[in-house]
Amino acid sequence: MPELPEVETMKLQLGQFLTGHNIKDVEIRNLKIFSGNPKDIIGGKIVGTRRFGKVSVIDLSNGYSILTHVKLTGQFIYRGPNLVSPEKLSPKVTGGVPGPHTLVIFHLDKGGELYYNDVRRFGWIRIEKTQDVEKEKFIVKLGPEPFKGLTLQVFQIILSKTKRPVKIVIMDQEKMGGVGNIYATDALWLSKISPRTTANSLQPEKIEELYNAILTVLKSGLKYGGASELAFVTPDGREGQYQNHTLAYGHTGEPCDRCHKAVFQKYFLGGRGTYVCPVCQK
Repeated sequence: MPELPEVETMKLQLGQFLTGHNIKDVEIRNLKIFSGNPKDIIGGKIVGTRRFGKVSVIDLSNGYSILTHVKLTGQFIYRGPNLVSPEKLSPKVTGGVPGPHTLVIFHLDKGGELYYNDVRRFGWIRIEKTQDVEKEKFIVKLGPEPFKGLTLQVFQIILSKTKRPVKIVIMDQEKMGGVGNIYATDALWLSKISPRTTANSLQPEKIEELYNAILTVLKSGLKYGGASELAFVTPDGREGQYQNHTLAYGHTGEPCDRCHKAVFQKYFLGGRGTYVCPVCQK
């Protein structure tokens, strides 16, 4: 599932491409993933984009907003005048656009189109009044996130209050927002911490190392436009590249680049694949 770097990259590109466009019509090909009245946004001018954890928001001039969570395989693809010399779509855009997996099309002015593709159809799109966006339960429940509210002191308090494995805690969106499996795995390797370590047993210096490691891997993810391990693509139809620069995630059987004494092992923790160096992360 896309994490902070992927959703932030998507938000930034959507803002770049969509701002200034007017929505002329909405073509809904799958009613199950769409809620709200599409008439509320027709004629609205897009004025900007926001992000809350893994949820993206497109704000309109008429007091309405489009909320969306792409879940596992959702993709927003823009085609229009604000995308100069569009490159060929990634093969991850299965069936192309519009295609068999295109569930919603936002028809824009100036010949623009915003397509929502979703092979597994787990994602959703919702129309709401802009004034109500931050009152949404799933947004209210979000914990502070890196680069926005999650200070070292706040991070220390979060970890001190639970005996759960540290990896489970930093992926809990109600404790801290935006960090998922890929970046949690890499941050724990970078800080030499076993994912199974109970959160409240970490010493202050290790908590600071982990905090800085989380910031480091998220910055790297942003630099490379996110990870396209599964279906993620950016709105210009290209793949992120962080999957080619992971530190531990996906490296089962490969030698650890730091200690050179062991190979990465994989096990499941909280139902998620977890990659560790058995020497560095005792």
